[in-house]
Amino acid sequence: MSVTSPLLSRHGAVPDGGADAGLAAHYGDPAREQRALARGRAVADLSNRGVVTVTGPDRLSWLHTLSSQQLTGLPAGVTTETLLLSVQGRIEFDLLVTDDGERTWLLTDAGQHEPLARWLDSMRFMLRVEVADVTDDWAAVGAALDPADAPAPLREAPVHFSDPWPRLGPGGFAYTVGEDHPAASWHWTVFLVPRADLERTVDALAEAGVGLAGNGAAEALRIAAWRPRHDRDVDEKTIPHELDLIRTGVHLAKGCYKGQETIARVHNLGHPPRRLVFLHLDGSEHTLPAAGAEVQVGEKTVGRVTSVAQHGEMGPIALAVIKRSVDPDAALVVVDGDSRYAAAQEIIVAPDAGQVVGRPAGLLNTRRG
Repeated sequence: MSVTSPLLSRHGAVPDGGADAGLAAHYGDPAREQRALARGRAVADLSNRGVVTVTGPDRLSWLHTLSSQQLTGLPAGVTTETLLLSVQGRIEFDLLVTDDGERTWLLTDAGQHEPLARWLDSMRFMLRVEVADVTDDWAAVGAALDPADAPAPLREAPVHFSDPWPRLGPGGFAYTVGEDHPAASWHWTVFLVPRADLERTVDALAEAGVGLAGNGAAEALRIAAWRPRHDRDVDEKTIPHELDLIRTGVHLAKGCYKGQETIARVHNLGHPPRRLVFLHLDGSEHTLPAAGAEVQVGEKTVGRVTSVAQHGEMGPIALAVIKRSVDPDAALVVVDGDSRYAAAQEIIVAPDAGQVVGRPAGLLNTRRG
């Protein structure tokens, strides 16, 4: 189901593209919107996200057996991240999960809710669980703040997801190079409001001094936080190690689940074949490359841009997935049609990530150059 937000009809709204075509990229002043969003004085419309619920007494133990995260005993109101993987360990779904004591809420990326609900329903067997796609009933808005600091119209939201990124979860492992992380102070919360009340909620927030920011502002903050997004940064070959998702989305000590063998083998004995990098792009072209643009060293293609945005302070920035073997000091160029953008590479996933068996503890904990 493609979702078009009613907020796209608001004054100044400029439509976004791709899976976010139903949202506004901005409402006429991208830089101001991004500053307000970063300060917690604006919300971003994320109403194209999907929402699936699971009810029944077996819901958490059942989801635990299917996914990469420790979900049995998840306390009510706590958010975690989990992945549903293929047998080969490739990411099929990336979900934020919270439970309210009666039902488990799953937040998906755009367009993922229908296939997720179908797959979960096919896996119920004789267990006491019920799966429902409730995307038609609930709309998501995102804010760069802690739920406790949310204005009243959001505090009244019945469900919220506090993004665990980039805090190292129980059973997780950081694949980044340094101790410092650009999102160390990152607080991102997604609030669910009744879809029929989305516009009224935004109007109430405006009265409380909280404005509306376009999706471009949310994407710029996400990219600057090195936060992977399923729709943008995952392809049919992606394994969690490549995006540093072992950090928040995988519990390395939990029991059997589909894809676990690949997770363990790469983590303990091998290296991920690709790695996520952050790119500072040359802004002299006054344009941005498209997602999917080639990343080259010399004339050789070594990867592709996955996410790109204009950041209010850093200028044009991007995430890209490149071959692990690319020299961290190599001069990169992003090629999009006839346009070429020089790109300075900042390491996210360490080139030697993985192969932790026999590795001295803390070997990756060296500061970024």
